[in-house]
Amino acid sequence: MEKTLAYLRETLSNYTEKDPVSVTLMNMIENGNYSSEGALVRDLTFEQNDYLNKILQWEIEYAKNEQDEQRARQLNEVFELLF
Repeated sequence: MEKTLAYLRETLSNYTEKDPVSVTLMNMIENGNYSSEGALVRDLTFEQNDYLNKILQWEIEYAKNEQDEQRARQLNEVFELLF
């Protein structure tokens, strides 16, 4: 699995008990055989895109506050593709 998608999957795992959109996204990543985050983003519905837009803003900021620059950078790669 591509590294950025692995970070995204790990992030989404924190939300699977709270939101069915997260579960759907996790299944897409695990079963979709996406070669890149761009391929995943192209398959997102509006609802999924909006969901990621909201949680990634918070998760990127959290990673920066924890001084986990690599995680912040990887998640930001997905975030930038959402627009």
